Amino acid sequence: MPRLMVKTSCLITLMFGATLVLAQTEFSAELVNTTKAGNPVQAKIYIAKDKMRFEPAEKDPRGMTGAFIVNLTTQTSTVLMDQQHMYMEMPAQTPNQRNTYNLFHIGDAENACADWLAQGRNKGGTCHKVGGDTVNGRSAVKYEGTNAAGDAATVWIDPKLRFPVKWQDKNGSGELRNIQEGAQPAGLFEIPAGYTKVDVGAMMKQRPQ
Repeated sequence: MPRLMVKTSCLITLMFGATLVLAQTEFSAELVNTTKAGNPVQAKIYIAKDKMRFEPAEKDPRGMTGAFIVNLTTQTSTVLMDQQHMYMEMPAQTPNQRNTYNLFHIGDAENACADWLAQGRNKGGTCHKVGGDTVNGRSAVKYEGTNAAGDAATVWIDPKLRFPVKWQDKNGSGELRNIQEGAQPAGLFEIPAGYTKVDVGAMMKQRPQ
């Protein structure tokens, strides 16, 4: 997966684990890095009931990435390479990878600690609900917690979207802005016609050791 897409998806998956919930409000938003001066937009995201699409604001100079699509039902991800008209599919092959897919959907915004503490990396950690708050004009529920290593994190969950809308930990902070609720076009989460599938296994074998 291209490095930029890893950074983008990690901004949202920093914090709270959750069980997979398919029913939620669909929306689009801008993912903003509030750690950097000027709060640059890192990506545009589109959230459907069981799928997500990330489009990085900073395009790969090699033209390797057009979008990153996650299917929460099949627990697979797809990287689109628009310039090459190619795509790569990557299934979750390990328990840690599969757990990552479950980080995006919040079962109950008012009781998210159980989901957080159930995640393997948070075993032995802490979590408590601070209470109601507001993020960019939207109602949110604020949580504070630590993972198994004792690293602290804070996250704000939108109870209507059931999705993190603000987060911060020792590595940085970010939030969602310009949230637009509404059904997302199915085509955003599909592989464009004429795109050729890349054999990821063969590609990895060809890489220099």
